[in-house]
Amino acid sequence: MKRFGGAKPWDWPAEFAAQAEYGGDRWLLIANGPGTALVEKALGQLPGKEGVELSGVISTGFCGALDPALRVGDIVRELYSIDRVAVTAAEKHELRNQTGAAAVDMESAAIARKAAQWGVPFYAIRAVSDTAAEDMPLDFNKYRDRDGRFSRFRIALAALARPVTRVPALLRLDRNCQVAAESLGDCFAHSRL
Repeated sequence: MKRFGGAKPWDWPAEFAAQAEYGGDRWLLIANGPGTALVEKALGQLPGKEGVELSGVISTGFCGALDPALRVGDIVRELYSIDRVAVTAAEKHELRNQTGAAAVDMESAAIARKAAQWGVPFYAIRAVSDTAAEDMPLDFNKYRDRDGRFSRFRIALAALARPVTRVPALLRLDRNCQVAAESLGDCFAHSRL
């Protein structure tokens, strides 16, 4: 299996940024956090950055299924983006009816706009973390700060307010995210873009 050759930290205004070599290509790995505002903050300076040339942009991470046939860990490329978490199965059903999309995420549309602005190809490769039939354990939108990041502390407090139902549901979501992360890793390890 090919692996990224020693990702090195990269000075960039994002939650995480690194450079890596893979298959002879140079990759910039940037984690911006959830939502449009954090995408803009993380990618807003890139076009003028000296020494940075882009061949394309990939938006990757987790998504919620809108298509009832999708399962946790499935890889999805047909997405609809909203700047909030789709919390209930009913909301996901309505989004599916309105858009026809297979899944929903919070960043891909904003990243696609940046790629179009830079004139480079855009790809969205996401892994399902919650199915179309699942409600989220909490309305995570209530626990975002001004920038859009989730407050783990406030989420933990909300879970402890109803530990019998919320804690097991959050643990299940965490397991789902682990499955989705492994699926994404496998997808990138066995493909060539």
